[in-house]
Amino acid sequence: MAPSATTPAQPKGATGCLVLADGTVIWGKGFGHIGEAVGEVCFNTAMTGYQEVMTDPSYDSQIVTFTFPHIGNVGANEEDVESRGLGAVGCMVREEVTPHSNFRAREEFIEWMSAHGKIGLSGVDTRALTRRIRLNGAPNAVIAHSPDGAFDVEALLEQAREWSGLEGLDLVPNVSRKEREDWRGGHWQLGFGYTEGTKDTPHVVAMDFGAKDNIFRTLVRAGAKVTVVPGRSSFEDIMALKPDGVFLSNGPGDPAATGEYAVPVIKALLEADVPLFGICLGHQLLGLAVGAKTSKMHQGHRGANHPVQRVGEGWGESAGLVEITSMNHGFAVDGETLPDGVKQTHVSLFDGSNCGIAVKGKRAFGVQYHPEASPGPQDSFYLFEKFVGGLG
Repeated sequence: MAPSATTPAQPKGATGCLVLADGTVIWGKGFGHIGEAVGEVCFNTAMTGYQEVMTDPSYDSQIVTFTFPHIGNVGANEEDVESRGLGAVGCMVREEVTPHSNFRAREEFIEWMSAHGKIGLSGVDTRALTRRIRLNGAPNAVIAHSPDGAFDVEALLEQAREWSGLEGLDLVPNVSRKEREDWRGGHWQLGFGYTEGTKDTPHVVAMDFGAKDNIFRTLVRAGAKVTVVPGRSSFEDIMALKPDGVFLSNGPGDPAATGEYAVPVIKALLEADVPLFGICLGHQLLGLAVGAKTSKMHQGHRGANHPVQRVGEGWGESAGLVEITSMNHGFAVDGETLPDGVKQTHVSLFDGSNCGIAVKGKRAFGVQYHPEASPGPQDSFYLFEKFVGGLG
């Protein structure tokens, strides 16, 4: 491809690149896995927890631009992994990854990225890329790393243009557990690691659409026994486990596509008066099950510093309270489409988008953000207490 305003000549020493579907080429220093990967480019504003972000299954088929410049400086360890090697396909960072400086580190971030098949690109003007995403939306792209600096930019551009994108894509089969699992791990404590759950009841069956492990740990911390089942589990399979409540997990992709098989199950659970709690994709699927619609957002919400306000009746003195939350989503429930039997409980103070619903006359609610954080603030643990405490 001939150099142009958007496709500059490859600078000397460049061993990585990001090729956007519009022809823009961003050069840098590649690290981690050697190869190429296609995905949607997004940005995350969190200042901590890059390893949790990279292993969040909701980032499947996405390339994360970190707005915080110093990524990799605390190294990597097994305790901060949020899933079984899944998550983002790559990341863009401003500064070159330096040797770690943290007592919990067990290996360098570069080594960890390579071992887990993830591609990194440093030396990127992440501020400019973030502003580009904010103005034009999240683009499709290919990230590539080649130590000898050899790239077929035309082929990478064609790959980026041919990729379908996330809209209409069901990614849950890529990230969901294939077998049932009795979850044991509880809350993490410095010097002790993850504690063991001790409760036998209430029993929560968690539908895994691409869940972060810390969600299950937080359910245990709130007092539940947790059984995790695949995202495509049937109503009959779930009820055979005799749940006191069912949790609907986060996950990647378009909720409307996943909803083709998940929504009928959720509707049946609602009809059976089973208590439900959904987070992120689970919240969106609950919204679809009660008759609302979902849509793809312009840039999405991703970070550990997003303000959400409690709205509507039922909050008492805490009505109007603002929670600082952790978020990772590119789709949202359209609050204008909520039917009469569903109330909006939370809204984003960034753009007014829906961040929570509750079904009237049912013990069923969901939130768009991540109350388990990891990484992020702990403002929203009360939601787990509300769900588990109401089971019996």
